[in-house]
Amino acid sequence: MPQQSFKRLFTPAALRGRTLRNRIVFGAHTANMAEEGLPTERHVGYYAERAIGGAGMIVVEPMPVHRAAVLTRGNFRPSDDSVIPHFRKITEAIKGNGAVAIQQLYHVGQHADSDNSFHAGWSPSGLPSYHDSDGSHRMTETEIEETIDGFVQAARRCREAGFDGVEVWAAYHSMLDQFWTPWSNRRDDRWGGSLENRTRMSREVMTRIRKVCGEDFIIGLAINDEPEVEVALGREALAEIIDLHDRDALMDYVTCGSGSYFDFYKIMPTFLYPEKLGADLAGVLKSTVRHALITAESHIRTPENAESVLSEGRADLVSIVRGQIADPHLASKAAAGRAQDIRGCLSCNQMCWGRRSRDYWISCVINPSAGREWEWGGDRFTPTSQPKRILVIGGGPAGMEAARVAAERGHRVVLVEASDRLGGQFRLAGLQPRRAQVLDLIDWYQRQLARLHVEVRYGQYVEAEDVEREAADHVIVATGSLPPDGAFQRALPQYDSIPGGGPVLSAEAVMAREARPGKRILLLDDGGNWKGCGTAWRLAEDGHDVTLVTPDPLVGKELQRMAADAPLRRALARLGVRFVTESAVSHWDGETARIASLLTGAEHQVEADALVFAATSMAADSLSVELEARGTAFMAIGDCTAARQAAYAIYDGRKIALGL
Repeated sequence: MPQQSFKRLFTPAALRGRTLRNRIVFGAHTANMAEEGLPTERHVGYYAERAIGGAGMIVVEPMPVHRAAVLTRGNFRPSDDSVIPHFRKITEAIKGNGAVAIQQLYHVGQHADSDNSFHAGWSPSGLPSYHDSDGSHRMTETEIEETIDGFVQAARRCREAGFDGVEVWAAYHSMLDQFWTPWSNRRDDRWGGSLENRTRMSREVMTRIRKVCGEDFIIGLAINDEPEVEVALGREALAEIIDLHDRDALMDYVTCGSGSYFDFYKIMPTFLYPEKLGADLAGVLKSTVRHALITAESHIRTPENAESVLSEGRADLVSIVRGQIADPHLASKAAAGRAQDIRGCLSCNQMCWGRRSRDYWISCVINPSAGREWEWGGDRFTPTSQPKRILVIGGGPAGMEAARVAAERGHRVVLVEASDRLGGQFRLAGLQPRRAQVLDLIDWYQRQLARLHVEVRYGQYVEAEDVEREAADHVIVATGSLPPDGAFQRALPQYDSIPGGGPVLSAEAVMAREARPGKRILLLDDGGNWKGCGTAWRLAEDGHDVTLVTPDPLVGKELQRMAADAPLRRALARLGVRFVTESAVSHWDGETARIASLLTGAEHQVEADALVFAATSMAADSLSVELEARGTAFMAIGDCTAARQAAYAIYDGRKIALGL
């Protein structure tokens, strides 16, 4: 898309005496990178890269304002001035590269996590957590004042560390939102009841921050849209609350996200949700506020998304988070008229929320430099001083990334692919419902390889003799993986395949249209991930009658970490897919399957026209074995070493190419 199409996006914005060079915000999210509660060089590299990449404003991950608010292993130390010099390194890196630096301040209230804090959750009325099964403590007035001061002192530390301002978190039914919401605020003192009383805490927080930090200090406020939850605040109620704060000019901007602890899946919406989710609430507020700028956030992946939100008058700023995790140079590429070179986010949550949900620091499926910028030199490449001839065998995710990065560094690269197109098994994922972003990524690789003059040869099956004839300086084998022979179930390890001898179709063969199953499909999902679930979805959409069997206690077990499992199950249920959990197929003769409960051993029969099996693939390592036997030097990467998720294949490709 040409540069002029983004004229609103690249119009500067004034904010409390600062000028944002554009209207792109890298919004707050828990990168979870702290060590012993202190910011690290990992943080510095991570935020610096997005500033180098052109973001107008960066909101650094949330600082818990009190010990009761600590939520993750990688949270920062609350109530401790020792963080200040460490944060100063981050602010210098952000501001030194042209962006405005903000830090979010948060308190989760009743939704605390005692696993990390070893502290009771504090809340207005002592209601249960939606984070886990714990209860919370009804705050006394003294504890309310202690919490308010926690926000203020955290803001003071931000000021001393060089931040231009803070973003006060009142989103997702957090502490301040809990006070605002009548369902969770059942107090009858001056902190509950009337709107003025319910907003007293947030108004006190921002008033006192202004007093302590000064008139030139930016104060933002983060809220969320949750229209489908009856007890959450609706847009009209939120507009009234924001208007009350805006009348007194308590904040300089308001960020509008989506989802909450009531419906966690919409906080980081996957591709299962529509895009631009935060824009509707932003549009409501944009028509009512007098002073504050409005930021739209949530599933605004691309500059095109952002420009449309701005051009429709629904916001003043746009927060693109996962889009700038995937490509930290999104802003600068769009500004230079190179939108086609932006590596688009897949909205998969696999390595961002997927790692954070397991309390690791975050990364990205398609950008393995995320979180490793300090180590790898960002998402930029140092040219080699000695260009070499590189042969890459296999055009799946590992091979494409290795070829791209090697060429970016100045090597002469030949990429050989046995089929007539790039992508490998990864391409099949893009054929599942709503997953076309995978195909967009493969198209992006094709454009980059062409731009870098990589010689791509299609339809060429490579053997050891072919490798030797190429006389390359380095040989990279990325031959991927293949569906397993037979149907080995983890739940029945005594059998190499399903007893009964009936034919079994692989999920890969079904997605590639190499197999034509009949009407009634029994899909055995041994992985609990998108291979099985996405194939079931495609079959159901195509009119098949699908029964999904899994050894797990729920369908899509591995998708829980990505906040995709419940929306996926809803989609399957709407299509009539039947779920059989904690079960295995004990016998299949081609017409009838016996399904055995893993809890009781009881069996029942299901008649089917085909059994489709989704399982872990097997490494396609025959070329590696042959080269090893001949003593030919090579490096193997990706699934041909062990079948894994695409993230690890792309990581292998990037790492091997950086070392050439």
